[in-house]
Amino acid sequence: MSFNIAQWHAWAPGITEAESWQAWARAPFVPADLTLQPDVSFVPAMQRRRLTRLARMSFAAAWPLVQGKTQIPMIFGSRHGETPLTFALLQSLAQHEPLSPTQFGLSVHNAVAGQWSIQRGDIAETCAVAADEDTLEHSIIEACGLLNDGAPEVIVILAEDTPAPFYQDQIDDIPFPFAVALRLIPGTTWTLSSTPAQAGVVTPEPSFGHVLPMLRAMLLGNSSWTHHCPPRSWTWQSQC
Repeated sequence: MSFNIAQWHAWAPGITEAESWQAWARAPFVPADLTLQPDVSFVPAMQRRRLTRLARMSFAAAWPLVQGKTQIPMIFGSRHGETPLTFALLQSLAQHEPLSPTQFGLSVHNAVAGQWSIQRGDIAETCAVAADEDTLEHSIIEACGLLNDGAPEVIVILAEDTPAPFYQDQIDDIPFPFAVALRLIPGTTWTLSSTPAQAGVVTPEPSFGHVLPMLRAMLLGNSSWTHHCPPRSWTWQSQC
């Protein structure tokens, strides 16, 4: 698969601009205050109250890429999705408490994509992806499919929020909350390919999950980066 990354934008607590992300890429760190919230003041207050933190991060990352544009297909990828909200709903069930229909509606995996469409008035295609450790790559595959079908551009949003404390021992690939947005267009600057994974090989910096290492490689100008994700290895190559 081949494509161009026309624009990117990302949000994490205290890492909000290109310069701060460049600094992070040179020397990765975990932000000190993980409770910081993204600025989504561009969303009307009534609708803003319905946005979960995962949705707010996604909006903050992707909104700058769509200014002045309409009807752009969007792929939303998240390995874990709304785990804090889902866990709260499970706690209510365990305590025999009634569930909030609104909270349940916001917990489903395509809720962010639906809210994005509503807020933008955008009826272009959307897709929500959850594909284990290679959610990033499968999101790119979905986007390339849309490009090959004739879409002039596709927005890809990759986002993860801090899981509920109950899951801390099971989820170890979210160093901090983040959202990364890419605007993909047809081209050959980037290629993505897969091969069977070699036994015993792990991706460098596993604690940074499956998205942030790609962003770092891109910001450092690396011409090649491999994500080992058994049973596959994904190779990203850039001609920049």
